[in-house]
Amino acid sequence: MISQEQIPAVVDHMIYDPDGKKIGEARHVFLDERTGEPEWATVRTGLFGTQETFVPIHEGRVVGDNIEVPFHRTKVKEAPHMDVSRGRLTEQQERELYSFYGLAWDGSQAAPDAAGSETQGTAAGTGTQTAEGSEAGAAGAAGAAGAAGATRAAPAGAMPYGSDTAGAAAAPAYATGQDAMTRSEEHLRVGTERYETGRARLLKYVVTEEVEQTVPVRHEEVRLEREPITDANRDAALSGPEISEDTYEVILHDERPVTETEAVPVERIRLVTEEHVDQETVRGTVRKERIEVEGIDDSTAYGSGGAAA
Repeated sequence: MISQEQIPAVVDHMIYDPDGKKIGEARHVFLDERTGEPEWATVRTGLFGTQETFVPIHEGRVVGDNIEVPFHRTKVKEAPHMDVSRGRLTEQQERELYSFYGLAWDGSQAAPDAAGSETQGTAAGTGTQTAEGSEAGAAGAAGAAGAAGATRAAPAGAMPYGSDTAGAAAAPAYATGQDAMTRSEEHLRVGTERYETGRARLLKYVVTEEVEQTVPVRHEEVRLEREPITDANRDAALSGPEISEDTYEVILHDERPVTETEAVPVERIRLVTEEHVDQETVRGTVRKERIEVEGIDDSTAYGSGGAAA
């Protein structure tokens, strides 16, 4: 059974019969006004204008991207075509569909007996009554249906379930007096957008490390020299007293390493962005209208460019 949540999976998707044969694409979904559950789907199997073929879907099921109903394609094609320009089914139209598909009509869903056959006829829009009778019958049908909740099905097209924005009550793609039908399709437009994926920055900080360098250092040492007295130095040697006390000292020197630091620029660093181009495959879903022809070859479907699919 198809639920309300599955309606988007029905509209604009293909309906198949139990043998796997294609019936057609679901154009609109009609809800039971009493329960709010999906009851009918419409398919177009030919150039009908506002006439669409109704298929019961309350016993259908969603299989993958398609819908399967327990009615054969030939049966659906022979179903009475209903005018959905008013956006709803009348009780008489729904009774006719129930009878055609061999479905049991729940008496609690019908309009009360007080409405009378004239009311039902007027609600069905048969036009067999006079203007006065039709007006009175329509008022009676509206009152009786409101009292008993008897209005049967309303289209989901009023919500975003139909194949057009106005649902079943919208103007059809093909109307009487026109000799052509316009087929439209959606094209996938692909562009790019720029967004932030991350940030890079330069951070300067100070670290301390040990360095080693060898430098020569000098130091002084004392060495004793003895000089014999000669004629050349005799006068200097006898210049002082003959016997006396005296002190003579020599200052010694050493060298030791001394360090200092100097800040020296060694390089410049900057951030530069580079643009690389990659190829990505983009997939999307687009909708296309299909046109099927009755009377010549039922398997011929016109797709893109008018060529047979």
